[in-house]
Amino acid sequence: MIKKILGIYMMLILLLVGCSSNEQQNSIDNEQNTPDKQGNEELEVIAGDLNVPWSIEKHDNTFYLTERPGTIVKIENGEVERQNVELEKELSTGSEDGLMGFVLAPDFQESNLAYAYYTYEDSSGQFNRVATLRLEDNVWREESLLLDKIPGNSWHDGGRLKIGPDEKLYVTVGDAYERSISQEPATLAGKILRMNLDGSIPSDNPFPNSYVYSYGHRNPQGITWLPDGTLYASEHGNDANDEINRIEAGQNYGWPIIEGHEEQDGMVPPLFTSGDESTWAPSGMDNNNGKLYVAALRGSAVLEFDLETGEYREVINGLGRIRDVRIEDNDLYFISNNRDGRGAPQENDDRLYRISLSELD
Repeated sequence: MIKKILGIYMMLILLLVGCSSNEQQNSIDNEQNTPDKQGNEELEVIAGDLNVPWSIEKHDNTFYLTERPGTIVKIENGEVERQNVELEKELSTGSEDGLMGFVLAPDFQESNLAYAYYTYEDSSGQFNRVATLRLEDNVWREESLLLDKIPGNSWHDGGRLKIGPDEKLYVTVGDAYERSISQEPATLAGKILRMNLDGSIPSDNPFPNSYVYSYGHRNPQGITWLPDGTLYASEHGNDANDEINRIEAGQNYGWPIIEGHEEQDGMVPPLFTSGDESTWAPSGMDNNNGKLYVAALRGSAVLEFDLETGEYREVINGLGRIRDVRIEDNDLYFISNNRDGRGAPQENDDRLYRISLSELD
């Protein structure tokens, strides 16, 4: 009887050891299935140890990345150099503000000029401004003010700058945490703005003497144009109901009256929405071959939206919060944003990555 009990006891021990070994092996397998190793063998880390990067710009083979605390990282031939930025106003560095949007001038090679969007605070409140920066002696200095007193806050500042195919500068602006002003065409908050490169108002803007191109936005952070000139934008919803919109001049995109799948006359519903139960927190975006590629912060992914089928999927995941993407020569570049106070940074975060689009099929 005692021998029988001892035999059963030994069998139980062996089973427990086996289960422990299997769990350990499963843990190893799961670790090896992270995107650094997950079959994305072609995923290349171009640079690491970035400090809350926000925008990716590229000229020839040189990258320029804005960092929200107020620096620009230059990456050239594998060398990483952090360049100082001298601004006219003291940079505000709240939860979602700082030095954000950044785009090189079309004649950058000759002019060393770029456009930037940043948040500041003075005695009258918190604001965003659009200004030009000129690179001299390895320092970016604010040169010309294009637009000031854009309503700001520690949250919902928007911040993306892009030059469109019409050679106009487009600016995404959040609602500055004041929901109702998105519906007020006279204000600049909760809008996508359009201006000439010298800061003047284009004569063909949809509202006379106004920078406003579209309104009813909550917190748009990405824009891109298809080759046919169609403009798309990404927008943060309220906890859920994030959106991808096709943008047309003068249209109202509904916030805060409608969101997600809701509809109302005179307001444009999104092409894609994350729905009531999930969130992407979409940020920078680009496109290729009829598909939109969007950085997702809370979604912790790069999302691919197929405009023909109406479907979307994750093409990169497991690297944490993704802030911006850029596509060039069939390569997808993107930056992680895990050091922004809301992520879980790993060693050498944040990073600039590259992968061929052909590897995502």
